[in-house]
Amino acid sequence: MPDAGTAIMRADVAVVGAGPAGIAAAVTAAGAGRTVVVLDASPHPGGQVWRHRDRRSLPAVARRWLNRLDRSGAQVLCGAQVVDAGPGTRIGAEYQGRALTVEAQAVILATGAQELLLPFPGWTHPGVVGVGGAQALLKAGMDVRGKRMAVAGTGPLLLPVAAALARAGADLRMVAEQAPAEEVRRFAASLWRTPRRLLQAAAYRASFLSVRYRWGTWVKRVAELDGELIVTYTTGRSSWAEPVDLLCTASGLVPSTELARLIGCAVRAGQVVVDDRQETSVASVYAAGEPTGNTGMEAALVEGSIAGLAVAGRGGGEAGKLLAERDAHRRLAARVAQAFRLHPELRDRVEPDTIVCRCEDVPMSAIHPGWSARQSKLATRAGMGSCQGRTCGAALEHLFGMTRDTVRIPVAPTSIGVLADLASQPDESQGAS
Repeated sequence: MPDAGTAIMRADVAVVGAGPAGIAAAVTAAGAGRTVVVLDASPHPGGQVWRHRDRRSLPAVARRWLNRLDRSGAQVLCGAQVVDAGPGTRIGAEYQGRALTVEAQAVILATGAQELLLPFPGWTHPGVVGVGGAQALLKAGMDVRGKRMAVAGTGPLLLPVAAALARAGADLRMVAEQAPAEEVRRFAASLWRTPRRLLQAAAYRASFLSVRYRWGTWVKRVAELDGELIVTYTTGRSSWAEPVDLLCTASGLVPSTELARLIGCAVRAGQVVVDDRQETSVASVYAAGEPTGNTGMEAALVEGSIAGLAVAGRGGGEAGKLLAERDAHRRLAARVAQAFRLHPELRDRVEPDTIVCRCEDVPMSAIHPGWSARQSKLATRAGMGSCQGRTCGAALEHLFGMTRDTVRIPVAPTSIGVLADLASQPDESQGAS
């Protein structure tokens, strides 16, 4: 535990995020004899993909890695919300209601990704949630038995979420994928290189085989009538409306790069730039998993392991094998991005009164197409709400091509007292040991 007087911890390695990438990094670095502290805001390690209340409910691979984390000697601080980072390898967090500074020799950012929520008329109605948000609620115990539900959006995440909802007893009415049928078929055909993934996708589909699964279809609008949601779907050529109790919709994932940008790491095309050791452009700062743009749990485990070896000063044959695996995952990620790229007509569904920043209730009509993200923020407060632009930043980038604005602390909501305490603590990062 942190020292009660100074609220400062010191370790060889600080890992931010306890999803698959962070777990693999911590296990590998601790196994090489490094002292490791892991910070994660969730109540249990595992991240979104392994979110759980009871570890016994997880797949075998998750249990193996979590058990390895338990035995590794790494100190895991669940409920630690990182709100500041830098200079260098200094991390500031809120933990158990007070400020905590972690001074380390190296930092591994395994901050995951967040959902890309693109505005459309009615997307702020109660009952409209993200696809990943629905998955998190389901894992937290949400009862969906008998509820009329629809899943709409894009990407491989639709299948496991739809399957999980169907298995949990939801009355699943529709699964709508915005990518054209020919692109999805081409991607599926490419999976002959990885037949296990193809079989996994088929198993997911079998879980809701009687449910309509339409390609080239997306949500045009949502209205609320007599306590139920009326969802209008479109193919771009025809439209129709259907009632549901809950709509799960998102347009893929966006790498969480706020901490990396705050530290000063280079980011290109929305992804943290790393070398073959997963090191960023800032010395002794590494990134692994979704922040680097790779897709899926297996890629995250590989990148986390590479970063763990790197901070431990180990390379050789083990690292070489992992690099080959990482390259294969990157090729798959490129095919996913190509197959599920966003349909341009998703921009056309936004109307002048459609809310584009839900924290500050900013409508589309308030944003000038020629503005920068900074101008939009100053003129309308878009991006100044509690999410600090995590949602509307990506949406405005999609709608107008705006480059994300500068990241400022806190990168997550916290108290003024915590920020003041963090600011008052001297920078002793050079003395970490």
